[in-house]
Amino acid sequence: FWTMVMTTSTSKSTLFIAALCAVPFLGIVLLFEIIPIIAVGINSLFKEGIFSFENYLDLAGSTFQRKAFLTSVELSGATAAIGVIFALPLANVLRNMNRGLQEGVLTYSNIAANFTGFPLALAFVILFGLNGSFTLLLIQAGVVDDLNIYSLGGLAMAYCYFQIPLGILLIFPSLQAITIDIEEAALLVGASRFAFWRRIGLPILAPSLISAFILLFSNAMGGYVMAFALVGGNANLVTVRIGELVIGDVFSDPNMADALAMVLVLTLVVPLICEQLILRRR
Repeated sequence: FWTMVMTTSTSKSTLFIAALCAVPFLGIVLLFEIIPIIAVGINSLFKEGIFSFENYLDLAGSTFQRKAFLTSVELSGATAAIGVIFALPLANVLRNMNRGLQEGVLTYSNIAANFTGFPLALAFVILFGLNGSFTLLLIQAGVVDDLNIYSLGGLAMAYCYFQIPLGILLIFPSLQAITIDIEEAALLVGASRFAFWRRIGLPILAPSLISAFILLFSNAMGGYVMAFALVGGNANLVTVRIGELVIGDVFSDPNMADALAMVLVLTLVVPLICEQLILRRR
C-alpha cells in the first residue's frame, strides 16, 4: 500500500514539475501566437469602426484578392511539389552514405532551410540578377538568352533553394521504415528497382511524402520577406497584399489586412490539421 502511495506521489510531483517547466513556453505561445491571432480576428470584423462582416464580403467579391490567393497557392504548390520530388531521391542517396557525410549534408540542409528573407534575396540578386555572376556565365555559355530573377519564375527558383533542403530534413527520417530486409526480400522474388519503389517503397512512404508536401506548402504560403525583397509589389501574393494594406502609403486598410490574414491562417491551418491526421493514422 505504501509503495503504491509513494509511487502515486512521485508521479504527481513529476507531472507538477513538468507543468511548471512548461509555463514559460506556454506564456510565449499565449503572448506571441494566441493573443495576436485573437486580436487580428476581432479587428477583421470591424469596418470604419463598425462591427460587420463587410471585409470578408469584399474579399469574396474582389477578383484581385482572389487572384492573389490563387497565385500564392500555385507558387506554394509548385515549389512544394518540386521540393518533395527532388528531396526524395536525394534523401535516399543520403541514406546510403556513411555517418559523417550524413551529418554534414543534414547540417547544410538545416542551414539552407533557414536561410531565407532579405539575405537570400540579396544572394540571388548578386548571383542571378540582370548583371549577376551566374547570369553572365550562363549567357556567355549560351545556356540562356535572358534570366529574369525579378518574376514569379525567379521567385519560385529562390523558394526551391530552401524548400528542397527542408524536404530532405522531413523525408530522411521516414526512409528508416524501408529496411535492407524489405529491399532484399523484394529483389529475391525478382522485383526490379523501379518495381520495388512503385509497389513497395512509395506506398510505405506515401503518408510521409504527403505530410512533407503539406508542410512545404504551408512554409511557402506564409512567406513574405523573401517575396517582397525580391519582387516587391509586382508579385500578386496574399502576404504582399497584406503588407501593402498595413503599411501602404497611398491606400491603408488594416482591418481588411486582418481579414486577409485570417483567411490565410485558415488556408494554412486546414492543411496542417490534415497533415497531423495523416501522421496519426500512420
